[in-house]
Amino acid sequence: MLNESTVLITGGGRGIGAAIAMAFARTHARVVITGRSASALSAQEEILREAGAGDVLAVTADISKAEQVDRLFETIHDAFGPVDVLVANAGVQGPIGPLEESSPEEFADTLAVNLTGTWLCMRAAIADMKAKHYGKIITMSGGGATGPRERFAAYAASKAAVVRLTETAAAELRHDHIDVNAIAPGAVNTRMLDELLAAGERAGAELTGARSRAENGGTPPDRAAELAVFLASSFSDGITGKLLSAVWDPWEDAAFAERLASDPDFCTLRRIDGKHFGSIDT
Repeated sequence: MLNESTVLITGGGRGIGAAIAMAFARTHARVVITGRSASALSAQEEILREAGAGDVLAVTADISKAEQVDRLFETIHDAFGPVDVLVANAGVQGPIGPLEESSPEEFADTLAVNLTGTWLCMRAAIADMKAKHYGKIITMSGGGATGPRERFAAYAASKAAVVRLTETAAAELRHDHIDVNAIAPGAVNTRMLDELLAAGERAGAELTGARSRAENGGTPPDRAAELAVFLASSFSDGITGKLLSAVWDPWEDAAFAERLASDPDFCTLRRIDGKHFGSIDT
């Protein structure tokens, strides 16, 4: 039961991370949120307490820094003990525009937060989970992970790498009963949309769609939150190494979930059916 679990959500102070934290609060889990904005975390902490979380801890940290991740986990251990569930949600969009015009510093920072930060948190959580011979790790995919994303090269490259990191970790940790999966949350309206709109013509072909999303609304973040709770629960035991779309994959369907657990090639980054490239039949 999740009400006996300690769940860490990185980037939990706003956007998709805040929605995921709220979903776990409603399960009465012990919820830990972290991010770089102390004010956002403080505001979200109060909201989570009112929603019924078993307990809440907000810790300011930059997950791209190894020493800050170490301190984060020390703080969690002192308060709640080992981490049972990690939702590695924190991410930045990085530079927008032609890839040759991106600054080395911006490109490197995007990889540091999205990829290295995810790995650092996974690394720390794995030590907790191996001790219990059980655990759940959930990472976040994003636009460009499964196909090219013009003018968002750093973000796309980092998210493709996160998914492959997820699959690799799943293979390594399978015998420790630690399930590792990635969520593609869909086109949720977050601060990244505001950054895209501010970039104007540098965003290229995505600008028109972004303006429409801003006016009409994007994908509700609750869908990704519901999938995260499923992947953290015992109902998903044995499902590992998968890339799941919160919007398009029918993960609530029993037959679909059964295939997720039994077919190693189903819903992976390769998106292949058997050994042949092509569409997936559900």
